[in-house]
Amino acid sequence: MTLRPEEIRRVAELARLELSPEEEARYGAQLARVVEYIDQLSGYEPSRHPREEALVEQPDEVQPSLPLERFLDNAPERLDRFLVVPQVKKVDGG
Repeated sequence: MTLRPEEIRRVAELARLELSPEEEARYGAQLARVVEYIDQLSGYEPSRHPREEALVEQPDEVQPSLPLERFLDNAPERLDRFLVVPQVKKVDGG
């Protein structure tokens, strides 16, 4: 399958790419191979995983979990009843 130059430029525009004419030719050929592969795949029936049919939905029920103190004992650092974690977002003014 051959893609028209307008199609290649449109895909590049959607991807926010600025391509040189050489890049348009190179990436156009690569994109054409991808489209051909997708066309091949569309000829196959979707398969199902054998276990999909065996999955049974279970009710959502509250069950006992690890006690808080035991959970916190496994933490590398804690403050009272809380886990201490590294700061991930810088706070302005503080």
